[in-house]
Amino acid sequence: MKTKHLLLGASLFFLQITQAQQPATGQFIERPGGYYVNTILKDISGLQEQSQPSTPKSKKVFKAVLQPEQYPTKLDAYKQVWHNKPISQGNTGTCWCFSTTSFYESEIKRLSGKEIKLSELYPVYWEYVERARLFVQKRGEVYLGEGSETNAVAKLYKKYGAVPTEAYSGKSNDQQRFHNHEPMFAEFENYLKGIKAANAWNEAEVVATVQSILNHYMGEPPTSFTYNGKKTTPQEFLKNDLKLNMDDYVDIMSLMQVPYWTKAEYDVPDNWWDSEDYYNVPLTDFVSSVKKAIDEGYSLSIGGDVSEPGMGNEPQVAVIPTFDIPSQYIDESARQYRFTNGSTTDDHAMHVVGYTEKDGKTWFLLKDSSSGSRNCGETCSTFGYYFMHEDFVKLKMMTFTAHKDAVKTLLNKVR
Repeated sequence: MKTKHLLLGASLFFLQITQAQQPATGQFIERPGGYYVNTILKDISGLQEQSQPSTPKSKKVFKAVLQPEQYPTKLDAYKQVWHNKPISQGNTGTCWCFSTTSFYESEIKRLSGKEIKLSELYPVYWEYVERARLFVQKRGEVYLGEGSETNAVAKLYKKYGAVPTEAYSGKSNDQQRFHNHEPMFAEFENYLKGIKAANAWNEAEVVATVQSILNHYMGEPPTSFTYNGKKTTPQEFLKNDLKLNMDDYVDIMSLMQVPYWTKAEYDVPDNWWDSEDYYNVPLTDFVSSVKKAIDEGYSLSIGGDVSEPGMGNEPQVAVIPTFDIPSQYIDESARQYRFTNGSTTDDHAMHVVGYTEKDGKTWFLLKDSSSGSRNCGETCSTFGYYFMHEDFVKLKMMTFTAHKDAVKTLLNKVR
C-alpha cells in the first residue's frame, strides 16, 4: 500500500509539473479597431472644433493564444480595496496621472472615509509647465513626451495642491466626452523645439507661452473654487479636505543595476526630471509587498511594460507565455536582462486594487484607464480592469507608488 501511495503521489506531482509547463502558442492577429478606434477616436472626430486625431494603421501583431476559461476574470473573486469606478484617459498619454490619482482617491477613503473624485488633468497641466521650465533650465536636454512617472503626482500636489474633478475637467469644450491631447502635445513640442533651435532661453516667456497653449486646449486651472459650500484653494483643499501628507508616499523598484536596499534613479525617459527617490529592493520583496499591501487594506499605483504578447485585450488578462520564458525561470536576472536590452519598456501605469489565488498562484486586479481594458464593451462588468498573473508583475512591472506604512518592512532595511 505504501508503494502504491508513493507511485500515485509521484504521478500526481509529474502531472502537475507537466500541466504547469504546458507550452503556450502564439499567432499573428490583425489588430482590431477596438474601443480606441471605434469609440474614442470616433467621438473625438465628431466634434467640429477638435483637430482630427490620427487613426493607427492596421497591422498584424504577434499575440499569445489566450483561453478565457483558464483565468480568474470575475470581479467578485478578488479581495478588493475601495476605489472609484474606472474612467478613460481618452486619446492621451497620461496613464501615470490617471492611475495615481485613483490611488490617492483610495488613500483618502482609507484615511478619512471620504469618497472624493479628484481631477486627473489638474496635475497634468502643471506637469507640462514644469517640464517646459526644466527644458529651459537645461537648455533643451529634457525628454519631451506625454508620459511621466507615478511619483510625479506627489511632486505636483506638493507644489500646486489638488482639486476635485468638478473644479477642473481639463476640457475646453463641454461637449467633449474624451480628452484629446494629440494636437496640444504637437503644439507644445514644436514650440519648445523652436525655442531650442533659436537659442531663446527666456524662462518666464516660455512658461507663459506654454500656459497659453494649455489654457486653449485644457482650460485654465482654478486658483480658488467652492467645495462643500466653502471657498478654498488647491493647497488648502489638499491639506484640509483631503488630509494627504505627500511625504508619506514612497516609490519602490527592483533592478540589479544598482545596489539593493539603497535609493537610486529609475533610468527611463519618462523620469524626465531624473528622480533618485526610488527604493531599490530584491525582486521577491518587490512582488510580495504588492500582495501584502492589498491584504492590509492598501492599494498601489504600478507601472511597467504592457506591450507584450501575453497582454490580452480579450480576455483582459496579463500572463507570461512559455514561449517568452517558463514560469520557473522568471527571476531577477531575467527581469534585468529584458530591461537592459530594451525589450522591457516603461510604457503604462495602472492602479492595483485587489488580488485572488488560483491553482497556487496570485492574480492581481488592476483598474485601468487605457482603451485595451475596454474592448469588452461599456456594459460588461469588467470594463476598465485587467487581471494580471503574478509572473507578469515579477517580470514586467517595474515600479510602484505606495504609502510608507504599506512597505515599512522594506523601508526599515534601506541603508
